[in-house]
Amino acid sequence: VLDEVGLAVAAKVAATLESSFGERFAVPAALARLEEDRRLGRRAGRGFFVWDKAERKPDGSVYALMPGGAHRHAVDLHEIRDRILFALVNEAVLCFEDGIPRSARDGDSGAVFGFGFPAHLGGPFHYLDSLGARFAVEVLERLAARHGSRFTAAPMLQDMARTKWAFYA
Repeated sequence: VLDEVGLAVAAKVAATLESSFGERFAVPAALARLEEDRRLGRRAGRGFFVWDKAERKPDGSVYALMPGGAHRHAVDLHEIRDRILFALVNEAVLCFEDGIPRSARDGDSGAVFGFGFPAHLGGPFHYLDSLGARFAVEVLERLAARHGSRFTAAPMLQDMARTKWAFYA
């Protein structure tokens, strides 16, 4: 997707998000390295892929610009899932705290129909209720210890873990 959108556009969006939301939306250092190496995406002919007309071929040399360098290591699929899913549901709770969705039901509908949250999970608020707030906070604490404060559980979610409150009573 970054190659299609263009890495310069992605960098500007990332900077705007970071200025608005702070560290939890920090611009990845690798993005600046990609720009410096003129890997600007499809229109420039290379990014994560090398583009020849409409065809793309993965460019393994891009790994040298990533934080771990060219050395690659296996990442547990559960870890990847948790990092994506729990960041998303935590952000949904932060939005709820700010009054963005009027209700958990609105937030769930918006997530399922708006950006494709897995319908079988019922939306981020329904999913959190099915897991239990305490479990979600424990996962977020583990992720924060390993990957930084961007995984700090939303205050409302922490309160829910203490009081056993749920979005759908």
